[in-house]
Amino acid sequence: MKKRLHKLKKHLPKKSTTSVESPTYVGDMDEAKLKKPVISKMVYDAENLVECLLTVDELAKFKPDATKRTWLNVHGVHDVELTKQIGEIFKLHPLVIEDILNTEQRPKVDEFEDYLFLETRNFYYDKTDVEASSEQISIVLGRNFLITFQERATGAFEPIRERLRAKVSHMRHLGIDYLCYAVLDSVVGRYFNVLEDVNDASEELEDRLLNKPSHSELHTIHQLKHVSIELRRAVWPLREVINSLARNEKGFFQPATIPYLRDVYDHTVSFIESLESIRDTLSGMMDIYMASVSQRVNLELRALTVVAMLFMPATLIAGIFGMNFNYMPWLKEHNGFWWALSIMAAIAFIMILIFWRRQWLSSK
Repeated sequence: MKKRLHKLKKHLPKKSTTSVESPTYVGDMDEAKLKKPVISKMVYDAENLVECLLTVDELAKFKPDATKRTWLNVHGVHDVELTKQIGEIFKLHPLVIEDILNTEQRPKVDEFEDYLFLETRNFYYDKTDVEASSEQISIVLGRNFLITFQERATGAFEPIRERLRAKVSHMRHLGIDYLCYAVLDSVVGRYFNVLEDVNDASEELEDRLLNKPSHSELHTIHQLKHVSIELRRAVWPLREVINSLARNEKGFFQPATIPYLRDVYDHTVSFIESLESIRDTLSGMMDIYMASVSQRVNLELRALTVVAMLFMPATLIAGIFGMNFNYMPWLKEHNGFWWALSIMAAIAFIMILIFWRRQWLSSK
């Protein structure tokens, strides 16, 4: 299925058309994103891990265990009632519920007394169509729980689950704040995967441009520039979000976790620098393409000019002998016609030699 590229207008702030009391789902009506929601639960401490899928009825009876760490992951946020139910269980603010259901927002962080609310985006790159698609990741970090909302099941967090399932799991000995860091690190790591694919595509495109540029390469340049713009629009605010988390003003992160957050912040800075380099390369490719097209037009015009100049002497001679005078040289000559053609051919040959000496006949 062809993935769509999020347009600029979809990331601009929108005025809500619904009240806080009656939030509605705002997002892509993609069939893959509108399947039945899946709720996974992982409850763990340093020694034990309990993992299961929750039904809607089981969710209604669910109560967070204050003595253990709970990770609740929801695939599918289009179910408004389910999202509101989770909000009631964890006592989330109505504006948070509205933000979760609106999947077209920029990355941000909101601080509350008992939890933090974060918005970020996960990106996926299609090498065949040279397009990027994204999904919104909503994160709620409490004192002993973490809730993540995804638009669809993608397996993006499966490596984190494997680390928790390991018999000797260092992550289970750490707090829920470290799990939040791991989720953010996974999101930023996926950005680098997309960046690597875009960089490889730009290098291949540059080779094709230097060999034989065509209109298809121009279209690919525009597509890659759109992808880079989307990535930049997502990472710039995410950098500020992570920087705000590293300041830890509300104390949701333990001191041991702060260096990890700073490391993720450094990764976002490095990502932005690499992305700017790729954007400069794509701009240079546009200049290369335009220069190649201009050179090709100049060569074609030069070829046409050479042909026209070769026929100009012949046209002049033919015009002279076509004048309606009664007495003109060679009109009565038996070989006059052939003499005129010979003069035309000789002049054309001399002009070709001159053009060749001046390298006007070269295709370079």
